Amino acid sequence: MSGLQTQDFTSTLRLTKAPKDATTGPESKPKKKICCACPDTKKLRDECVVEHGESACSKWIEAHRLCLRSEGFNV
Repeated sequence: MSGLQTQDFTSTLRLTKAPKDATTGPESKPKKKICCACPDTKKLRDECVVEHGESACSKWIEAHRLCLRSEGFNV
């Protein structure tokens, strides 16, 4: 019976493991953490939201999203 359990475990691992070539390609993993990327646009966005509310700051929110996308994040 232990051989059957090992076989099931191995097949489960194969199903849950990501392929090695999944991370290669034009969209690679970002080099920074998202909290550390784009500090300038993040600061402007945060200050605007605190002072004027989220609905009034769509320009700064979108600018920060564009910056994050240029850094390789999918937001």
